[in-house]
Amino acid sequence: MKTRFLIGLAGAALLAGCGQGGYEPTGSDFAAEEAIADASVERLDTADGATEVSGGEIPVSMPQIAYVYSFGFRISGEDMPALQNRHVAICEELGAQQCRVIQMQSSGGEGDYASGYLQLAVAADRAREFGQQLATTAEGEGGQQISASISGEDLSKQIVDTEARLRARTLLRDRLMDILRNRQGSVAELVEAERGVAQVNEEIDQAQSWLAEMRGRVEFSRMDVSYQSGTPAGGGFMEPIRNAFGSIGSVLGNTIAALIVLLTVAVPVGGVGWGLWALVRRLRRRKAKPEEAAD
Repeated sequence: MKTRFLIGLAGAALLAGCGQGGYEPTGSDFAAEEAIADASVERLDTADGATEVSGGEIPVSMPQIAYVYSFGFRISGEDMPALQNRHVAICEELGAQQCRVIQMQSSGGEGDYASGYLQLAVAADRAREFGQQLATTAEGEGGQQISASISGEDLSKQIVDTEARLRARTLLRDRLMDILRNRQGSVAELVEAERGVAQVNEEIDQAQSWLAEMRGRVEFSRMDVSYQSGTPAGGGFMEPIRNAFGSIGSVLGNTIAALIVLLTVAVPVGGVGWGLWALVRRLRRRKAKPEEAAD
């Protein structure tokens, strides 16, 4: 009976796993799996036939919040690369255990609007202090902080649910392994147990990966730093040419607008003038015909 019960649990776990296109934690699924796992391990048959029930208090954990810090700085195009490199150097000085550079990019050249972007992963307990250090460094380089924001996502429930799923799957795998080691059940049941172990191991790996990713987001806050120049960078030989090309659209638009206004005025005025001219011409012809007849 115990063998078939555990294999039935494995089958239910397989159906639950197959029903998901990808691993995404759900509270109801975790609660059901935790209850199944607890039922299978908390009531164990002892050697003398008695039943031993284990239990304990539910641990209370602190909120697990993943923070994202965003900072914006304005600085001249010529000084922007130096400030960006200085921020990277400050991160590298802390070491990989405290700060990591995720992405860095910059754009802008002669006559272009200069901009840059830097993404860092900073230890959560150092993030606020590090943000202040970035602002202080920018002011020292002649820059100015123009924006700052903090956003957070509470991952407490996802982490707790994933841990519960992981425990349930681990306990189920251990039970199935005991069946295989002890050769309990028929050949069909043993084959089904092997399939259950393979599926449960895959789900354990997915849960461990997801849990590590969420814990990493909590332990290391993401920091997005953007840079922009207050005015376009200094010109040169090509700047007047760029300005000329840039003004083509406005010049063409103004010309077409003037033509529209001219036609709006000229069409009715021209129509009235043409009508008067035709009327005068007709009157002259009528006057000229009697004179020709008299001659």
